[in-house]
Amino acid sequence: MRLYFVFLLPVFLVLVLSGTTSHAQRSGFDDPGTRSASGGGGDGIVPVETNVDGGTIPTGATAQVVVLFRNEGSQPVETGVINLYPSSTVSGSISLNQCSTEPLPSGAECAIALSVKGLQAGPWRLEMLMRHSGRTRLVTTTLSGSVESSGENSDKLASDIETIPDEVDFGTLSASQTMVEPIILRNITSNPISMTDIYIDAREQAGLSLNTECETLDAGQACLATVTWSPQLKGPSSGVLVIKHDGPTALASVILKGEYTPDTVNQAEVFPEAVPGKGLLVSSQTEIDFGSDVGTASTITVSLVNAGDAPMIIEDIKIAGQDNGLNFKGDGCAVATVLEPIEACPLTLSWSPTRVGALLDDIQISHNGARGILVLPVRGTASQVVSQDQKAIVLKSSPAAILGALDIAEDEGSKRNSGKRPPPPKPSYATEVMNPASVLDGLKITSFAPTRAIVNGPGGSRIMFDGEEVLLGGIPWSVDIQKNGIEFAHQGQRVLLLFDRSLSSINRVSGQSGSGVSNSGGSLSDSSATTTSSSDGG
Repeated sequence: MRLYFVFLLPVFLVLVLSGTTSHAQRSGFDDPGTRSASGGGGDGIVPVETNVDGGTIPTGATAQVVVLFRNEGSQPVETGVINLYPSSTVSGSISLNQCSTEPLPSGAECAIALSVKGLQAGPWRLEMLMRHSGRTRLVTTTLSGSVESSGENSDKLASDIETIPDEVDFGTLSASQTMVEPIILRNITSNPISMTDIYIDAREQAGLSLNTECETLDAGQACLATVTWSPQLKGPSSGVLVIKHDGPTALASVILKGEYTPDTVNQAEVFPEAVPGKGLLVSSQTEIDFGSDVGTASTITVSLVNAGDAPMIIEDIKIAGQDNGLNFKGDGCAVATVLEPIEACPLTLSWSPTRVGALLDDIQISHNGARGILVLPVRGTASQVVSQDQKAIVLKSSPAAILGALDIAEDEGSKRNSGKRPPPPKPSYATEVMNPASVLDGLKITSFAPTRAIVNGPGGSRIMFDGEEVLLGGIPWSVDIQKNGIEFAHQGQRVLLLFDRSLSSINRVSGQSGSGVSNSGGSLSDSSATTTSSSDGG
């Protein structure tokens, strides 16, 4: 019996020592969670499940993973700081911590919920370390799973801020205009996120600008950012919308691109294209042509039409040239005329050639519609010169107001009419019913005497006597031969047709005598007047 005891003692010692060494080696290279669970010695917090399977998370989605802990000690344990160490494919945050509300009693369990978001496709792993007041002071657990991708997002890193769209392509722009595209920024996490900076990283010539009021987004909340593209150079433009925030990923971006290929600039047309909300001034003729072989005063009327969808005001009308005998009448399309949509007004142009040859002029009409100005070319060819001294002048309420041309004295008129007939009454000229001068356009006095004269017009020549009534243009006129011309009166309206003194033989520089009375070609003479004659044999 004694020898048997001595034999067993060394074997027992060997077994005890080898078991201790084996346990020390196993605990030194084992999983930290396993070591905490077994090393607690029944006096601390241990995870209910050391390795937690977090499952599969789609790219950009967030999964909630719950981890349970148990107090296997004999005393209540308080928990402390929790640290998370996620892999590069996910981000993690604590969404719920029941273990921190109160000390965990012996044998009780508590739960901690973690928000795990998939950032990039591939396997993921998250180590969780929590401090506590138990004997081991530290407990760890491991969460693992995989992140799956879908479609084109396989190699794209997700962010806490979702951008819709994730790329802005302005396409190909050929017209010179500005384009605006919206970008929605949405917080897809369960925690509020504040924007620290939002800007566009691009060259100044790219023409990209940003307008946004995004500051803080609660869970699931969204805001709007607008990107404006006004290209300055021909060719492609690119940039990046950078969004910096205080979320786990801290960054989001949107690619911006577009290409500007301007069309070749063509010659401007007379009438521009219609613009919504603007008036559009067009004319019934693109060119005002008086034709060729013009030898008398001519008149053309065109219609100016507002072809837009908004009222339009005519601001100014002027003729480029000044000394060619071209003028317009302001009784139709006048300055400050308001044209409603599809409304029109007449513009009348008169041409009394001052020189023989071609007329090259333009009329400029300024307005507040599209383009702001309408230019109409005015063309024609004159074969004769129309004397400006023979134009018909409308007399106003004062006989002396003859457009600043003449001053007819009252006493001279009474002397000429003494012994013949009483002068016609001078009615009041409150309003003008018509434009009487237009009826007498084209008439000119070819021979002139104190009591009679020869008037030449489109219908031929005729002799007019002082005090008689003649029919011109369908209107009966009372003839009053005055010192400088013939005054035609009709229903209170008076028009003075002047006689061009350059046609008189007195003013000729040829070899004729200034006192001669006779003249070939139908000249008139009177015993009480200075001799005058016609140079055209009318």
